[in-house]
Amino acid sequence: MSKTFEVVERVGISTESIAEAVREVVLEANSEKKVGWFEIVEERGRVTSEGKVEFQVKVRIGRKLKD
Repeated sequence: MSKTFEVVERVGISTESIAEAVREVVLEANSEKKVGWFEIVEERGRVTSEGKVEFQVKVRIGRKLKD
């Protein structure tokens, strides 16, 4: 059994919450290839030109290379 993982970083964005931004980015990555683990690397946000708060999270995702 392989003990080798690939690690990718993605940024999730949501106007709802940080949790929603994490959830969306992890589920999208998992739909492409099974996610083994993830960690939140960075949290930030901004106010859009329309006056909405936008939550942004950088997530590191680990996936096994072979099962």
